[in-house]
Amino acid sequence: MVSSSPRQLERIGARVPPEVFETLHRAAELSGATLNQFLVQAALKEAQTVIEREQTLKLSRRDAERLLDLLEHPPPPNAALATAQARYQELRRDADSGFNWQP
Repeated sequence: MVSSSPRQLERIGARVPPEVFETLHRAAELSGATLNQFLVQAALKEAQTVIEREQTLKLSRRDAERLLDLLEHPPPPNAALATAQARYQELRRDADSGFNWQP
């Protein structure tokens, strides 16, 4: 159920060994944050790093130029692509005519 309140908060919990807890607690104290603030800030920073890494494509200059060249001048379709394209067109015609195809 979705709350209509403008600021809904979710709870996250974790169980850790005592030595991990002490390390996290010490780091939080040294940074001037509560343990909860420290954990959320650290987890959020790591989450943003993972998301950026997974959603960003990094290419060398040479590879970027090659990619742009292929986008501007694509090679002709090979036999497998031509077959797939023909099958797709056939399936679209069947779907447009009301035929319900099941794989």
